Amino acid sequence: MLERTLSVRDVAIDFVSDGHVTNAVKNISFDLAPGRTLAIVGESGSGKSVTSQAIMGILSKNGRVTNGTIHFRDPKTGVITDITALDRDGEEMRKLRGGKIAMIFQEPMTSLSPLHTIGDQIGEVVKLHEGADQATADRRTADLLGKVGFRDPERALKIYPFELSGGMRQRAMIAMALVCNPAVLVADEPTTALDVTTQAQILELMRKLQREFKMAVLLITHDLGVVANMADDVVVMYRGEVMERGPVQDIFRDGRHDYLKALLRSIPKFGMKEDERLVPIRAIKSQIAAEDRPTGPRAAGSGRKVLEVTGVSKYFTLRSGMFGSKKTTIQALSNVSLAVPAGQTLGLVGESGSGKTTLSKIIMRAMTPDEGQIHYDAGQGPKDVAKLEGAELFAYRRAVQFVFQDPFSSLNPRMTCYELLSEPLRIHNIGTPEERFQRVKYLMEVVGLDVRQLRRYPHAFSGGQRQRLGLARALALKPSVLLCDEPTSALDVSVQAQILNLLKDLQRELDLSILFVSHNLAVVDYMAQEIAVMCRGHIVEQAPRAALFGNPQHPYTKALLAAVPEPDLDRPLDFGKVSGGFSNPAEWPAPFTIRPGDFHPRMAEVAPGHFVRIGEAASLDRAS
Repeated sequence: MLERTLSVRDVAIDFVSDGHVTNAVKNISFDLAPGRTLAIVGESGSGKSVTSQAIMGILSKNGRVTNGTIHFRDPKTGVITDITALDRDGEEMRKLRGGKIAMIFQEPMTSLSPLHTIGDQIGEVVKLHEGADQATADRRTADLLGKVGFRDPERALKIYPFELSGGMRQRAMIAMALVCNPAVLVADEPTTALDVTTQAQILELMRKLQREFKMAVLLITHDLGVVANMADDVVVMYRGEVMERGPVQDIFRDGRHDYLKALLRSIPKFGMKEDERLVPIRAIKSQIAAEDRPTGPRAAGSGRKVLEVTGVSKYFTLRSGMFGSKKTTIQALSNVSLAVPAGQTLGLVGESGSGKTTLSKIIMRAMTPDEGQIHYDAGQGPKDVAKLEGAELFAYRRAVQFVFQDPFSSLNPRMTCYELLSEPLRIHNIGTPEERFQRVKYLMEVVGLDVRQLRRYPHAFSGGQRQRLGLARALALKPSVLLCDEPTSALDVSVQAQILNLLKDLQRELDLSILFVSHNLAVVDYMAQEIAVMCRGHIVEQAPRAALFGNPQHPYTKALLAAVPEPDLDRPLDFGKVSGGFSNPAEWPAPFTIRPGDFHPRMAEVAPGHFVRIGEAASLDRAS
């Protein structure tokens, strides 16, 4: 029997608010052994993060452990400490927290101080826990920054969090957690907000450092693909209770509990049939009124391109030096061309910074392209979006609506649900107050929300409900096109299944055309008929979904596919395929290499409807 570094026994956690007691965690038990990874999985609200906060002694003031024990055994001394018996603000708890038990948080930007350099923040941990001087702290910090992947650790000591990408900020958080060589690392959703390629790199880094430091890892996640690739043991939680626990092999190959089976059914997988649907744990019933259903011939299959992007390029100028005298030009989009067929979904995939959101903003006319054109065809012939004015522009803004990635930041926190949904109707002067009220109630029913919630504010809704609220707002003006920018990236797999199924249903019922932007290829595979892959402002490959996933040609597409963690023990991640210069066009192998001097590399057709971007002087044999 392995020694237990962490032993949680019959722990219950309550929260008291306005005299009301909420039982967040109900008598859960599990063990964590040295060098092993235990994953706690479940939806938001299941008690995963609250459990990790109790272990770290950082529960909010209205939360308390009402039952059970959390025993930590120091592997160096063998001393066993009951964390639940410690004063959470006391000296002994402070020594454990960060020194013996460390934590990686979900969102590094909100966890790192924007006012202090990376070196100061990581070095402070060494000073507090080990009494090190500045030189020792800097040396230890630089050494660890090198281990977590910073190319120039000495320079990294002096940079601020806002100067780093999301993946590099997460690496800095990992360095901060590991700088005192803890016995237990608690990782709370450490890769949720990251691209699949960055996620794969962070997971590989965590595995490598776990072996080097011989840590026990408690992994909090809702992503069963991550669990399949990282965990030795699994605990499945639902509404504060443990539904099932055991070795990862037993959980995936012989899962017994209905909740676990339901979680597995709600995950989009590659190669699903055209009519196959995800099975969410809680289905949404949407009610579409007869007057909203299209009465004429359906647009799908008509061949009409409702949106067509042709040769669009966009440049940004960065200024630095004294009075901004030094200018650097960055090309965000390079000769991008694509089309959204009427009544269908075009998927646009790529990492953060590839230009996906910039292209969406240009389509919405929130930005102006430096080159190229965008045409919109509502059925009366294509019109140049840049030349629309007055009533035509007003009509275009009604017809093309945006569904944002983060519904919480995109919804005004000072407006009630009713005010949020009625605002587009007021702006476009649609209907009387009573007609707007009836339309708002109908929109709530369309997205499966209770009309009794109209007086609530956004903070009173869950993440999935807020995303449905954002979708209802986008549908208020009866658009023909939806631009969905990562609409499910921050959601649980079960809530994601709800939203994806709802979008499919609305598309079928309302004859919507959708540009679906994401970095998750499995999600795009489920939603789209055709897929375009974007990297560094270039469309590098475009094809029907079956062709793209069945026969990917471009090295970047292959790297994206290799980086998707699948909830299948027989298909583990190949970490070797997602390291290196897969996202650097200058390092792609011939004939795909794109060097800075290449003005507009061309698209080559390798099979009917299957296009791949190659260097200006390169040639590519047509696939059979």
